[in-house]
Amino acid sequence: MSLIDLGKETAAQFVRAYGRPPQWIAAAPGRVNVIGEHTDYNDGFVFPMAIDRYTVIAAAPAVDGEVQLRTTTGSEPATINLSQPFKPAPKGTWFNYPLGVIAGFAARGVKVPGFDALIHSTVPLGGGLSSSAALEVATATLLESITGTKLDLVEKALLCQKAEHDYAGMPCGIMDQFISVMGQENHILLLDCRTRKTELVGMNDSSVALLITNTNVKHELTGGEYAARRAQCEQAAAALKLKSLRDATMAMLDASKGSMDPVAYRRARHVIGEIERTVAAAKETRASNWAKVGELMYASHASLRDDYEVSCPELDAVVEIANGIGQQGGVYGCRMTGGGFGGCTVALVKASAVQTISDRIASEYENRTKIKPTLFVSRPAAGATVLQ
Repeated sequence: MSLIDLGKETAAQFVRAYGRPPQWIAAAPGRVNVIGEHTDYNDGFVFPMAIDRYTVIAAAPAVDGEVQLRTTTGSEPATINLSQPFKPAPKGTWFNYPLGVIAGFAARGVKVPGFDALIHSTVPLGGGLSSSAALEVATATLLESITGTKLDLVEKALLCQKAEHDYAGMPCGIMDQFISVMGQENHILLLDCRTRKTELVGMNDSSVALLITNTNVKHELTGGEYAARRAQCEQAAAALKLKSLRDATMAMLDASKGSMDPVAYRRARHVIGEIERTVAAAKETRASNWAKVGELMYASHASLRDDYEVSCPELDAVVEIANGIGQQGGVYGCRMTGGGFGGCTVALVKASAVQTISDRIASEYENRTKIKPTLFVSRPAAGATVLQ
């Protein structure tokens, strides 16, 4: 469904929910990270693109000065009293995301009036495609329309990140909000996580697309795997006498191998290599050198599996199947995307072969794992937008 049609459908659902038409409609996309995993908190580069799956919010002024939030997913409706001090609801409460954004506007001295809203999303939940950032950014874009206060793009992304930190309790990096705000059709975003400098890299070649496969597994882990990886990276940087692994080279790492914890060494080897691969992938994308981009994606997956140890059998299975199809069958490269231990893979494929490739991955993956995957294809899509 096109974004325009999705907006019309959300407007119709708003009328059914509230008995009147919406005055404002805003949308923001989910994302897939093409390459650059676990580099963000090491001050490295990431290379995400907006996908054509969106969170859309329709709204109209409220008569009672409160904010009413409803969703089309059947989540419990929420009421936000704007006359009371803002504080997060218990962790895991869905409306903490929009609540944190409303609080961010209020903290800037922007008066948010009462409104009734309906939230409709086609971004898969829990698949590592950033449904939370899409909700935050859609809320911020809606509030810009309602209040007439336009934020600078970087400020808007950072406001949404702070909402996730302070209200949802998730210490996320900056990638998800940046791409949801700044995505452009037919472009992938090269983001320097240290300087926050962005570059939109054109991907105008319509003969290629990105195929996303949701493995439909999420392994529950004990022991704080994310925090452990982060600490191991900091340990490696300290051993190299550096502020972050962004400034490390493979030569420096190898020279220190004897005096470094072996696990920290492997974590650092992934990060240093992944930063190099991400910059290289952006360069090859500019040149439409898809075979080379694909090679870098496979190398990224191998490093995430072996050195960073954040893959799982289901993610590995999809990458192996994609590799088996090969360039001859229309697959240039494939890798896990997101934090790991489940979620999605992303594959760079020939657009003309999408259906054949999807059918084969779905069938072979189900044979191997007894789990039905969910697949969809996307070209680089537009970022946050006002539909009405």
